[in-house]
Amino acid sequence: MLAPKWLAEDAPEYDVREWARPPALRGFRSAGSPPTHKIGLELLEVLSSPQVASRRVLYRTYDQMVGTDTVVGPGGDAAVMRIKGRPDGIAIAIDAQPRVAAIDPFTGAAAAVAEAMRNVVCMGAEPLAITDCLNLGNPERPEGAWALERTVAGIREACVALGVPVVSGNVSLYNATRGADIWPTATIGAVGRLADVTRHIPVTSGRPGDVAILAGSAQVTLAGSVYAGDGPAPAIDLALESRLQRFVLEAHARGLVRAAHDRSDGGLAVTLAELCLRDGVGMKVTLPAIKGIDKRVALFGEGPSGIVLVADPARADAVSELARERDVPMWTLGTVGGDLLEVAPVLGLPIAALREAYEEGLPNALGRTG
Repeated sequence: MLAPKWLAEDAPEYDVREWARPPALRGFRSAGSPPTHKIGLELLEVLSSPQVASRRVLYRTYDQMVGTDTVVGPGGDAAVMRIKGRPDGIAIAIDAQPRVAAIDPFTGAAAAVAEAMRNVVCMGAEPLAITDCLNLGNPERPEGAWALERTVAGIREACVALGVPVVSGNVSLYNATRGADIWPTATIGAVGRLADVTRHIPVTSGRPGDVAILAGSAQVTLAGSVYAGDGPAPAIDLALESRLQRFVLEAHARGLVRAAHDRSDGGLAVTLAELCLRDGVGMKVTLPAIKGIDKRVALFGEGPSGIVLVADPARADAVSELARERDVPMWTLGTVGGDLLEVAPVLGLPIAALREAYEEGLPNALGRTG
């Protein structure tokens, strides 16, 4: 996608996402010219990219146990904190969708709200509220004013649909680099409540033999993705998003969920890889068969309203029945086990290779190796 004319009156025509893509995938466009790399190598490239790779090199330098209240620290979908002297606790997540917002500020802002709330839900927490930090360019230009208005509208519509208030926030305007306005980025912080802080959904890969399930939407696109992308922003169905989050919370309350992880940057392939890396346990899965979506889009395409659940096989039918009752689409992907991430018939990678790419990607990018 070329830089929108509204970014700056004299902005050069350059690909606004090219800097953010894995090196081996730069210059690739999804339509008409598939890359020569094998899909497994592409997954390693995406896992090691600064947009996806583990942030451990950063968060390990900070105190994660302030007040000894941390129940689940960094590295999962959200952090979990206890409240001293009480059985309940909170889950906290921060998210943004700048690449989507560069295409459509409304969708980018709405998707950021949905993802932040989805992340606290993946810990079993009931969403309570959000705070926002809006980072945009020059509002004195018509295009900048439009981006600001659409960003606020996206946050509002998502909050109304998902039933949470905005309780605080701040706005930073007139941000630019080399004469071009930054992408209109809404950074969203979400907080959710756990009635019993000990009953959060654990950050685990699951157990050998467990069933991996994709719940929500399988409609994804490479537009605005880490992998590649020209074209319109991925659509967001806020009614489906609301049903999905309610479904996951109810499944957790019934004891049907062993693990949960939302589909985000890097698509389903990265979601599955990150699940495997939690405990170093592999998976053997197949991709959902969706008309018009090829294997690379299914693996690396991004879009809201997707959560991968891991369940005991004895409870998989109950999960499926609840999904039908709550009008939430779901696909059984496969099973947990082994020491490979196998996506039949397109890739098979050792967990050790996934871990090296994921853990070393950001240190390499920052020059913090050795």
